[in-house]
Amino acid sequence: MGIHLPQIVLHAKQIIHRRSFNVPKGHFAIYVGEEEKKKKRFVVPISYLKHPSFQELLSKAAEELGFDHQMGGLTIPCAEEDFINLTSRFNSSKS
Repeated sequence: MGIHLPQIVLHAKQIIHRRSFNVPKGHFAIYVGEEEKKKKRFVVPISYLKHPSFQELLSKAAEELGFDHQMGGLTIPCAEEDFINLTSRFNSSKS
């Protein structure tokens, strides 16, 4: 089962336009956390969508939550520490 990146990007753009998030161009907001009330919002570059590890994480989130979540944004139900570890590897691979 593959993930449809254009659908995710479109959904993120719709959310950004609906709410007055301060999200820089070329980025999108995503909520991360295992407990609903403790989720944190991260703003990440759209370039993360090309990483297979990030695509896999989004695919699992879509299977579990779907794309339309009550937080009003893309949500990844994983430990915040795991998300930070994953995305920090993307940043270090650019060097």
